[in-house]
Amino acid sequence: MNQAELAAEVVSALEDVKGQDIRLLDVHELTTITDSMVFCTGTSSRHVKSLADSVIDRVKQLGRRPAGVEGAETAEWVLVDLGDIVVHVMQAQTRAHYQLEKLWDLQDAPRESARPG
Repeated sequence: MNQAELAAEVVSALEDVKGQDIRLLDVHELTTITDSMVFCTGTSSRHVKSLADSVIDRVKQLGRRPAGVEGAETAEWVLVDLGDIVVHVMQAQTRAHYQLEKLWDLQDAPRESARPG
């Protein structure tokens, strides 16, 4: 499975659980940490946890395991590290406060739609 296919599965997993404002950014030219970042908003801590669990379950079904998961205990912001893709699932106020997408916008990061092609 290539990165575009994995990104499509991640976005689909988030859409299946009604993730809001899903954004996929291509950051491979800006950092060696990852190639893509996915941002998604959940409506509550329970919803954020469900969104992250949906991504984790989907990638496990595909035979992959996350390199790490952080923040699931409080579920205000859950980070799922898939290596080539890092998924940030946040409550709305947390996403608005940290504005991570703006960090990459300032660097003129190439943008992709929520649905990779």
